[in-house]
Amino acid sequence: MAATAANSGWLRGRVKSVPSGDCLVIMGSTKADVIPPEKTITLSSVIAPRLARRGGIDEPFAWDSREFLRKLCIGKEVTFRVDYTVSSIGREFGSVFLEDKNVALLVVSEGWAKVRDQGQQKGEASPFLGELLRLEEIAKQQGVGRWSKAPGASEASIRKLPPSAVGDPSNLDAMGLLASKKGKPMQGIVEQVRDGSTIRVYLLPEFQFVQVFVAGVQAPSMGRRGATDTVIETEISNDESNGDTTAESHTPLTSAQRLVASTASVPEVAPEPFGREAKHFTETRLLNREVRIVLEGVDKFSNLIGSVYYPDGDSAKDLALDLVDNGLAKFVEWSANMMEEDAKRRLKSAELQAKKDRLRLWTNYVPPATNSKAIHDQNFTGKVVEVVSGDCVIVADDAAPYGSPAAERRVNLSSIRCPRMGNPRRDEKPAPYAREAKEFLRSRLIGRQVNVSMEYSRNVSMADGPVSAADSRVMDFGSVFLLSPSKAEGDDAPAAPATTTASSQPGGANVAELVIARGFGTVVRHRDFEERSNYYDNLLAAEARAISGKKGIHSAKDPPVMHVTNLVTASAKKAKDFLPFLQRSRRLPAVVDYVLSGHRFKLLIPKETCSIAFSFSGVRCPGRDEPYSDEAIALMRRKMLQRDVEIEVETVDRTGTFLGSLWESRTNMAVVLLEAGLAKLQTSFGADRIPDFHLLAKAEQSARQQKLKIWENYVEGQEAPNGSATESKKEVFKAVVTEVLGGGKFYVQTLGDQRVTSIQQQLSSLNLQEAPIIGAFNPKKGDIVLAQFSADNSWNRAMIVNTPRGAVASPTDEFEVFYIDYGNQEVVPYSWLRNIDPSLSSAPGLALLCSLAYIKVPSLDEDFGQEAAEYLSEHSLNSSTEFKVMIEDKDTSGGKVKGQGTGTILYVTLVAVNDVTSINAHMLEEGLARLERRKRWDSRERQAALDNLEKFQEEAKTKRKNIWQYGDVQSDDDEPALPVKKAGGKR
Repeated sequence: MAATAANSGWLRGRVKSVPSGDCLVIMGSTKADVIPPEKTITLSSVIAPRLARRGGIDEPFAWDSREFLRKLCIGKEVTFRVDYTVSSIGREFGSVFLEDKNVALLVVSEGWAKVRDQGQQKGEASPFLGELLRLEEIAKQQGVGRWSKAPGASEASIRKLPPSAVGDPSNLDAMGLLASKKGKPMQGIVEQVRDGSTIRVYLLPEFQFVQVFVAGVQAPSMGRRGATDTVIETEISNDESNGDTTAESHTPLTSAQRLVASTASVPEVAPEPFGREAKHFTETRLLNREVRIVLEGVDKFSNLIGSVYYPDGDSAKDLALDLVDNGLAKFVEWSANMMEEDAKRRLKSAELQAKKDRLRLWTNYVPPATNSKAIHDQNFTGKVVEVVSGDCVIVADDAAPYGSPAAERRVNLSSIRCPRMGNPRRDEKPAPYAREAKEFLRSRLIGRQVNVSMEYSRNVSMADGPVSAADSRVMDFGSVFLLSPSKAEGDDAPAAPATTTASSQPGGANVAELVIARGFGTVVRHRDFEERSNYYDNLLAAEARAISGKKGIHSAKDPPVMHVTNLVTASAKKAKDFLPFLQRSRRLPAVVDYVLSGHRFKLLIPKETCSIAFSFSGVRCPGRDEPYSDEAIALMRRKMLQRDVEIEVETVDRTGTFLGSLWESRTNMAVVLLEAGLAKLQTSFGADRIPDFHLLAKAEQSARQQKLKIWENYVEGQEAPNGSATESKKEVFKAVVTEVLGGGKFYVQTLGDQRVTSIQQQLSSLNLQEAPIIGAFNPKKGDIVLAQFSADNSWNRAMIVNTPRGAVASPTDEFEVFYIDYGNQEVVPYSWLRNIDPSLSSAPGLALLCSLAYIKVPSLDEDFGQEAAEYLSEHSLNSSTEFKVMIEDKDTSGGKVKGQGTGTILYVTLVAVNDVTSINAHMLEEGLARLERRKRWDSRERQAALDNLEKFQEEAKTKRKNIWQYGDVQSDDDEPALPVKKAGGKR
């Protein structure tokens, strides 16, 4: 029997669901992450028409009644009180107020429910029974709601329900529905939430009852109740539901209920962690709400997979994204693949953020090890000075002193990868579209102002295998924004936001996005917890556009091919043969590819498709390791690296370097160097041959007067014009010859140098018996090591010139080494190498590369080249003779030593201590060399030296010795590059 509710107090809550036209599920309010208590309240003394059970039909006006109450109350705050309970059916009946309005009175007044006949149970009535009866009579008189007097209204209010697809997929043509509705929004009302990512919905207007799995995510399972508890009782009659218990028999069980009842042995399975929370999250947003469903696909069991959107104010929210954002569901790849790429990316990004924040499901998540690390608060503004490749630029920070080498910062573009430029030293050619990607950035970024937002750093292995501290380097990645993108970008340029906030993209075009949109690169697919670009989604969208447009590397066409003749590494003879082609036009357009020194550059000549070494005529900067050398290089990098320039070629020197003048934006760049006090004017080149010579002289004079840089200690009148004072002061030292190459080149070691004695003593004290352990010692190209010389098994300092491909696999793997103290070069096995103490490796090499001054000696592959090398060896290398070495000139354009025959060259006069005639003269006398050609701008000292040597050449001509055996065969050709001579020589 019914009993009056003990608690007559009023409570507040929010309506969670509306099962029927006279029943509400109300939940209390609690703290976040706590599931609140619920009460199911049936309106006192009111009976609404009954909705259909599975396989049944609605009572007239049942759906309209439920919809009135649902729209009136769902999701709203209400005040309620339990009037009485019926313990036999476990139901509570009460009064519910929406603000100041009695919900039961509203329902009855609209005619959607009738007032229950009290019968025998006088105490079980609503406190507002009299008002309910009055409003019922008014509704009947007005013919509203269920009291409608319109013909056929009762029959029309009954829904025509198709067979339910829940539990029996055969009742629905899932593939047919997908074909007709894919990508199109369908309206529905959620009737049940099975778990956080599975809902059961009436699709409107057909009222097809279906189960929909939310695409791209999976919430924790709600487990399974015991089989005896899962038997679904038939719904009690309306009279029973409102307090009148009867003896009527229950409706027979359905086949599904009988099947469940027959599996009584199935044990209960508890919900997974956060399963209840995920279900409650979905219920409070979707249950009994109107939703929009977009079908994405159907699985092999004919289950519908779709995206679900629910109203939130004036906008719609994505349930899948909300679940993942709150850590209540996991991203599922197989169903996400049915979605659009943008939606899939958003889900993946949301899951990653939830993992980082360790929300709910990810509370105990342990991220995998990663070699990337976030960079915070390292944003700066600067100018791009170099484009290394399509995904790497060097930016000069505006906050650093102008021209300082430390101002330049290498920035690798975040989350993209462009084709590699290759390595000419390893004979690696650029990959397809590598040149195009680099040129795309060069033409748009060089000299332009950019904003840089550093985002992460990553340890990158320099060899195959796992990353280790010894064989890795740290690369910094960031996003670069071009402040004023050119109009030529067109549709590929992303729209710059009007304002810049801490969370939005800085003003300007994202350079990485431009590159990807043109098809010059791909977006890196990061693993979870790998740091990535803050604009990763934009990059993926740009890549999708490039793929659909078949641009660049995504095109089916053959990539463009460009063959560039490299005259930088070619022989001097080949460079001289090319000179007429560069002199056909007075001025040639070029691109500065590399700054070798303050006055020497590598240029790309697009018109002739060649690369050349180019130097300013008559202008010289300090050599490497000399004061202000780095400043001169930094200035030229800022002013002209990778800029479009014009050149005028005048001649080519003996090393194959072209000499001439260069203009950038109509400015003679030699003038810039001289004005900055970072170079000197050498008038011995010939003032009449240098364009703008008056400007050069004026610039140098201005720097002198201001005592800038190299002129800081200059005193007016102390330096004679044309450098005559410096020419008379020649450096002379004693030495022994340690190695002879071809073409008159050789190595010497200074006598009496304390460094020689110190290094030899340290080497002799070493115990080097044990062979290196493979993997622990991995010498790389350019490293200084100890190597065992094959001729006498002595250990000497050596530079690695060439290494085997890949990692060292055997003690017999061969390395080519250059002995920096003697000038020899040979190939030795890995077992002949040892690591070297930094105190030994830091000292510069003792072998000095020299060439006989004023004469031209045939190279090894020319006539009498072998005879010349043998003569020089016999009279210098294979004896203990000491020599006086007089330095006549110095060529520092070779840069750093990289192996035999490279680096700074000293042009010398070589005289044995016990002889009065130089080796230079003896070579001329034997007909194994010839004098260099005279030039009208030669200095007096050079002219005098040539005059002194000419008599020895005349004697060889008269006697028809060696190269003169067929008479005067003077040639204007310079020698080609010298081949490397293998091991041998003096120790």
